[in-house]
Amino acid sequence: MDLDRFLATNQPLWDRLGVLAAKGSRGAARLSASEIDELVRLYQRTSSHLSYVRTYYRDPALTARLTGLVATAGSIVYGTRPKSLRAFGRFFTRTFPGALWHNRRFVGVAALLFYLPAIAIGSWLATSDKAVEAVGPPALRQAYVNEDFESYYSSQPASEFAAQVTTNNIQVGFLAFAGGVFLCVPTAFLLVFNGANLGVPAGLFAAAGQSGKFFGLILPHGLLELTAVVIAGSAGLRLGWSLIDPGDRPRRVALVEEGRRSVVLVLGLVATFLVAGLIEGFVTGSPLPTFARVGIGVLAEVAFVLYAVVLGRQAADRGVTGLFGETAISGPRDRQKTT
Repeated sequence: MDLDRFLATNQPLWDRLGVLAAKGSRGAARLSASEIDELVRLYQRTSSHLSYVRTYYRDPALTARLTGLVATAGSIVYGTRPKSLRAFGRFFTRTFPGALWHNRRFVGVAALLFYLPAIAIGSWLATSDKAVEAVGPPALRQAYVNEDFESYYSSQPASEFAAQVTTNNIQVGFLAFAGGVFLCVPTAFLLVFNGANLGVPAGLFAAAGQSGKFFGLILPHGLLELTAVVIAGSAGLRLGWSLIDPGDRPRRVALVEEGRRSVVLVLGLVATFLVAGLIEGFVTGSPLPTFARVGIGVLAEVAFVLYAVVLGRQAADRGVTGLFGETAISGPRDRQKTT
């Protein structure tokens, strides 16, 4: 049988299977008994068609279409949705926000370790001529404020720059997390050091009367990026604190448990760093007006904070604390009864 005739003969069957599979993918209960029987029958026939196509036609487009159709229908027939998709959705709707909410006090500590040095250094440089002079020669400072700082964000093609800064930020986040195992000291140092490094340009721009330019370049990506760095630091602090004060758990058990939760935070932050990197690559150095660039950064930050707070509270109400494989153990009413 030639391909055109094969398609004409079987297209209605595949279309019908697609309709039933789409309906069943929203819940097998949506299918009637007769529709389930029809789905099974069409699934078996389409599976044989797929085998036939692979053997005789070797048409990549048709093979891909039938493969997807058979996979979707098969997951309904055998009652198993792709586990990877379910796990992915559960991770970002429960596990990751649950870990964020559970770790919120350490996020506060990490934020203080990061932003207090930034504010202190920035304020010192903004108000002290001697401090500014100690940073470097006048010509070097002027070049940095007037040209170099801004040109950095357009020094490479946007896609390459975004990939580079994303990779760098992920590395910083991982170091902030991993350093916590040494009793929090490396993590705390990393937060303080990076905060101070943020304060230096902030202070130099303020001393030159160009704070608006600085914040116009930092805020688009920096709001989300720095939030992610602080959260990564909080994961490290929590990990180290489990050794300092394990509570009523043996230190080894506490370290393993908090390590599993901290890894959840770091993995979830990869997506956050990716978004921040895309903004830094495609928005920060773009010709968009300052209010538009900053507005994009503010929207991204607000969206993330709402995500963390709203879904984090919901996860906490279900008893989720951010461990891999954790399941909901109660609702709000049940938690009230047990406290």
